[in-house]
Amino acid sequence: MEQKSAKKTYIIHGWEANPNCNWFPWLKEELTKRNIKAIVPIMPNTNTPDCTEWVKHLKQIIKNPDKNTYLVGHSLGVIAILRFLELIPMNNKIGGIILVAGFSEPIGFKVLNSFFQTTLNYEKIKKSVKMIIVINSDNDPYVPIENGYLLRDKLEAKLIIIPNAGHLNEGDGFFRLPIVLDYLLK
Repeated sequence: MEQKSAKKTYIIHGWEANPNCNWFPWLKEELTKRNIKAIVPIMPNTNTPDCTEWVKHLKQIIKNPDKNTYLVGHSLGVIAILRFLELIPMNNKIGGIILVAGFSEPIGFKVLNSFFQTTLNYEKIKKSVKMIIVINSDNDPYVPIENGYLLRDKLEAKLIIIPNAGHLNEGDGFFRLPIVLDYLLK
């Protein structure tokens, strides 16, 4: 019989962020209380992120992804997760991904262009994941709601829209995000 503690969750922050901001410390603490290993890695060069560097970093951290592996991304962390999933072996299928305030197409910042050099392989990503949840706000100043609809449609994901929540970060008052915890515990 499998132990519940075998579950691992990786929380990937975004551009100009770090493991100690937003709702990441709260989520890590809540998961840890429930004997779920939670890792919030510091991503490299967060002010001038490079896709190749970020994906390589994820590959070093997320060893042997399997059905007990869950990935939570915020903002740029979302596209980093999607790029990572394009590269995992076909026979690996992870438990789930939760994509918060994310995007899979350019949103107008040249510094992020390295993440969009090629079209995402949405079919490969869908085959690599059991559960896909997309969470966006209807008034995000950086990530228009269309990005949530696009992720929902391309990944056949469940989309949750939180009204008037901005970028779902601490600047908008989000030091906790219980909906993410709820889906990880299901």
